[in-house]
Amino acid sequence: MPDASFLDLSALAKHLRMELQTKKFVLLYAYNGTGKTRLSGAFRDLGKVGDKRDTLYLNAYTEDLFQWDNDLKNDRARVLKINRDSRFFAGLGELEMDNRIRPLLSRYAEFDFRIDTSEWEVTFSREVESDGGRTAVAEDIKVSRGEENIFIWCFFLAIVQLVLDGAEAYKWVKYIYIDDPISSLDENNAIAVANHLAQMLTASDKGPRVVISTHHVLFFNVLCNEIKGKAHRHFLKNGTKPGSYTLLDTTAKPFLHHLATLVELHEVQKSGTLYTHHFNMMRRVMEQTANFFGLDDWKACIKADADDPDKTLYKRMIDLMSHGDYSLYEPREMMDENKEHFRRVFRGFIAAHPFNPALFPNEAK
Repeated sequence: MPDASFLDLSALAKHLRMELQTKKFVLLYAYNGTGKTRLSGAFRDLGKVGDKRDTLYLNAYTEDLFQWDNDLKNDRARVLKINRDSRFFAGLGELEMDNRIRPLLSRYAEFDFRIDTSEWEVTFSREVESDGGRTAVAEDIKVSRGEENIFIWCFFLAIVQLVLDGAEAYKWVKYIYIDDPISSLDENNAIAVANHLAQMLTASDKGPRVVISTHHVLFFNVLCNEIKGKAHRHFLKNGTKPGSYTLLDTTAKPFLHHLATLVELHEVQKSGTLYTHHFNMMRRVMEQTANFFGLDDWKACIKADADDPDKTLYKRMIDLMSHGDYSLYEPREMMDENKEHFRRVFRGFIAAHPFNPALFPNEAK
């Protein structure tokens, strides 16, 4: 397919629906801030006719369907409230969602839960070691924000499986739209989540059409490899006019993932939202660059002044940080000192290699 431009999100969403007439999947890669989440909303809105809907979606707003009641008076019975008015929960009462979610959640987490369908709330528990090494269960706990996100993701996956199985409560679903399911994934977990999702969605040629959008390079790459010929693949960018968009077709040509990774690293080092797994991403790009230039080792890509006393430290830091044990739902933010080391290494790297400077606008010289 040729590259295409669109004046607004509505026109782009209409185009995606047209593409889904010939392919079961559309995969979109886009940098953060491009408008992926708003696009998922525009796609959903096209399927609204009166009280009817046709799109089951997961995006940043899906989290708003769950609200914490922290029992501020007693600080004991903390529960996650469910919005009973949303069609997202159409089969909650009769479809035994606990038993459908639990095996999915066990792949990623070590806490348990119970859904009360009469009160429309979720309680959480966790096994803990008590005195004497005995195991006890801590009830009515508040899970972390990351654990809450992985619970919502598994809740969504359970609903997707019901859709694929043809459950009556979800017969209305013609399209599934997934936007950045879990943020801040390290590389191992990005592969696991993408592989699991692809296996579920490709188990049958029947069922709804699917759009998946993400800013995560490796997640996108794994989906492309797993779904292969069943998908249109695009790189979504802002257009030349304000509010416009461009789809660069990557279905029949390689997507330059290392360049996309560099742009992502450029953005996070500018914003300060740096996590330890970003060292892993930078090392991978250095390895690819070293291979391209015929260098003996990725460490040759670290550029520092001859009198910089931290040059050896940079090498050790990247080596150690890129082999850490990072959690799917607890990404670790770097300490301020490590963020500054990361910026120095990254800026020295892009300054020393002939990448297109247009990839890094407003980069400090």
